[in-house]
Amino acid sequence: MEESWTVLKVLDWTTSRFEREGLDSPRLEAQVLLAHVLECNRVALYTSFDRPLAKAELAAFRGLIKRRLAGEPVAYLIGTQEFWSRSFVVDSRVLIPRRDTETLIEVVLDRVGDRSRELAIADVGTGSGAIAVTLAAELANSKVVAIDLSEGALEVARRNVSAHELDTRVELHHGDLLYPVREQRFDVIVANLPYVAEADLEQLQVEVQLEPRTALVSGEDGLDLIRRFVSSLKDYFKDGAFAALEHGFDQGRAVREIIDQAGLG
Repeated sequence: MEESWTVLKVLDWTTSRFEREGLDSPRLEAQVLLAHVLECNRVALYTSFDRPLAKAELAAFRGLIKRRLAGEPVAYLIGTQEFWSRSFVVDSRVLIPRRDTETLIEVVLDRVGDRSRELAIADVGTGSGAIAVTLAAELANSKVVAIDLSEGALEVARRNVSAHELDTRVELHHGDLLYPVREQRFDVIVANLPYVAEADLEQLQVEVQLEPRTALVSGEDGLDLIRRFVSSLKDYFKDGAFAALEHGFDQGRAVREIIDQAGLG
């Protein structure tokens, strides 16, 4: 890349390079990375196609391209990820919030119904805090406790809670599953726990394998933590409470058996 390279030329070159590497969204990823370097939004790129990039901008962009081609996720490269139309800080200490997990939010909001209700909510394995923050924001009279075994993840979650001005309604706790709040009872308990089987980790995309292993893998069949979580749920329920948890696309029957065995079916 030379200083004469314009926004459009850089985007075209990067898109072609990403396509050859088989990335799923080569043009989009090129746009996101370039917009990050130029400190603008993607729309602004289209109004400045002829703008030449400065040497420092090219160097910074080149560095991101190399890291992306090495498998590093885009969200880690730019330091943020969108979830439920909100921006969340992320880094290599947390799992990247995914669009699929928004289904968990939809299920909870649908089950709650009246969003003005006063609810006690627990988010187990909060990671970046995306679920806790989203539920607290959507359910304005709720109180949320967010728990994670990783102190690093809780540091990231704390940044996101503060960024969304929810410090007074989201409490962060360090520890295993619901044990840190064992004296409390909840109306809603949500969990996005690790559910990848150990043998399946190497079959995942390289970029996924770079995310925290402890946030991905849970035993031989991927269900170790879910078993422990479900087995203790009754002890934390208020009357009329419910729980919602995420699991793998092919784990539905196994998770249903776990729920039934715990007497929660």
